[in-house]
Amino acid sequence: MSDTAPHPVPDRRGENFYTTDRELRQLLPLYLPADLLAHMTPHLARLGELAGGHLDKLASTADHHPPTLQYRSRSGLDEQRVLKHPAYVEMERLAFSEFGLGAMSHREETLGWRGKMPPAVKYALTFLFVQSEFGLCCPVSMTDSLTRTLRKFGDPELVKRYLPRLTSLDFDELAQGAMFMTEQGAGSDIATTATEARRDADGNWRLYGDKWFCSNPDAEFAMVLARPDDAPAGMKGISLFLLPRHLDDGSVNAYRIIRLKDKLGTRSMASGEIRLEGAVAYLVGEPGRGFVQMADMVNNSRLSNGVRAAGLMRRAVAEAEFVARERRAFGKPLQDMPLMRRQLDKLRVPAEQARTMVFQTAQALARSDAGEPDAYALLRILTPLIKFRACRDARKVTGDAMEVRGGCGYIEEWSDPRLLRDAHLGSIWEGTSNIVALDVIRAIKREGSLPVLRAHLAGLLDDADLAPAFTQALRGALDGASALAETAAREGGDALARQAASALYHCTSSIAMAWEASRTGSADRLRWAQLTLCHRVLPRDPLQPDDLPEAWTSGTPQSAQSLA
Repeated sequence: MSDTAPHPVPDRRGENFYTTDRELRQLLPLYLPADLLAHMTPHLARLGELAGGHLDKLASTADHHPPTLQYRSRSGLDEQRVLKHPAYVEMERLAFSEFGLGAMSHREETLGWRGKMPPAVKYALTFLFVQSEFGLCCPVSMTDSLTRTLRKFGDPELVKRYLPRLTSLDFDELAQGAMFMTEQGAGSDIATTATEARRDADGNWRLYGDKWFCSNPDAEFAMVLARPDDAPAGMKGISLFLLPRHLDDGSVNAYRIIRLKDKLGTRSMASGEIRLEGAVAYLVGEPGRGFVQMADMVNNSRLSNGVRAAGLMRRAVAEAEFVARERRAFGKPLQDMPLMRRQLDKLRVPAEQARTMVFQTAQALARSDAGEPDAYALLRILTPLIKFRACRDARKVTGDAMEVRGGCGYIEEWSDPRLLRDAHLGSIWEGTSNIVALDVIRAIKREGSLPVLRAHLAGLLDDADLAPAFTQALRGALDGASALAETAAREGGDALARQAASALYHCTSSIAMAWEASRTGSADRLRWAQLTLCHRVLPRDPLQPDDLPEAWTSGTPQSAQSLA
C-alpha cells in the first residue's frame, strides 16, 4: 500500500463538528440575530473543534473511569466525597466555566456578549458538546433548570443568597445543581412521595427520608420534593425545598450518599441514592404546590433531554456518513451503493427532525420568557413532543448507525457503543415515554395548546415556497394528526396518547423542516421533510416502491428538485 492510499478503517477524530456541519451553519441564521451569530461563530467553531478531538478523548477516558464514592478520610473521619476522574473534572471546567452552559441563561454577560443569551445559543452549544459527552450534560441541565426555578419561585432573600454561586463562571466558586425526586415507591407517581419535612425548634425545615435515584448527588444545591408533616396526602401535600450540600458554617448538611449506581450509560457522571437525616432545607414557593413548581424545572430538563437526543443522533449520523464516504468495498465508496444510500436516509430523517424541533422549541421558550401571547401554550406542547419522540428515535438511530461502521462499531474504543448506551437514558429520565406522551395530551386539555400549535404551523406553511401538492399534503396530515390528538384528549382516550404524540411530532417537524428548506434553499432539507411525511405519517403499501410523489416537487425551486 502506498503512503497516500486511504486507510481501510476510516477515523473521523479530529474533524471540527461545527465547521463540517453544513445544515447547522445554514439553520442558525434563521434562529439567531446576525450580530449575535457573528459573535458566537468563533465560540461555536472552538467547541466544534474540541468536540471532534480533545473533548472526545476526555469523554472516552471518563466513560472508562467512572466516579467512585469515598466514605471516610484516610484518618478515619466520616467525610463523604465523590471522586471524579481528572478527565471528567476537565470537562466540567469546559462546560461550566469556559462556555458557561449552566449559567448563560441567567447572566447579563457570557462569552463576551452583553445581554441575555437566547435559548437557541445555549442549545446550539449543547448540541455540539453532547456529541462527545452526554453524562456531564445532565448536571449542566439541572444546574440551569434549578437556577431558573429558584429565580421564578424562590424567596427574594434566598435568591440573593445563593444565585451568585449558581451563575458564577469561576470554576473554584461556581455551584452545580441537582434534583432529588425519585423514591422507591414514588417514581412517576409523585403523589406517593414519602420524604418528610418537619419544623425544628428554631422553625427551620428539616428533611427525612430516602431518595432512590439522584444524579449529581454531591451537587452544592438540589431541589427536593417532600411532604410537610401536617400536609394532606396526595399531590396537594407535596412542597418544594432547596437543599444545600453545605451549611453556612461550612459543615456538611445532614444527608448521606448511600451508594453510587452502576449504570448502563452516562458512566462518567455520578448517580446515587440519598438518605436525608434531618437535613436543613428551605421552602421554595408556596406550600403544597411543590410539584407544580418542580414541573417548571422538569420541563426545562425535558427540553434538554430532547436537545441531547438530537446531538447524539447527529454524532451517530455524521460517523456513519464519514464511514460511508471514506470506506471502499467492491471497488467503490459505500455511499455510492443503493442500499447504503437508503440506510443513511433512514438515519438522517429522524436526526434532522430532532434538530429542527430543538430550534423550534428554543424559539418558543424565548418567546414564552418574553411574555408573548400564546407562546407558553406552544412551548408546553413542543417540549413533551421532542422529549417523547426524539429520545425514542435516538435509541434506534445510534444502533443502526453502529452497523454502518461494522465490527469496529461494536468495539468500545470507538464512539458507537457509548452513544448507544447513553441514548437509552433520554426515554427514562424526567418521565418515561408513557408519562411524557400523556403530558402532550395534558397540554392540549389544560393549556389549549393544540390550536396554538396549528396556528404556528399554518404560519410556517404560509411563509414557505413549496409545491402546492406538498403543501396540501402537509395541511391534510396536520388535520388528521390534530383530530387524533383531540380524540386522545377526550375521556377514555389515554390509550391513543403515544400515537397522537408521534403524529403531531412528525407533522410539526415535517412542516418546520419544509419551511427551513424554503428559507435556506437546502434541497436535502426539503427532501428530508418529504421523507418524514411519506414514511412516518402517511399510509403506504409495503409491497410497492416507495418513491416520493412527483407532484410534491413540481413548482419547487430547482435546488429542491435536484435531490427529490
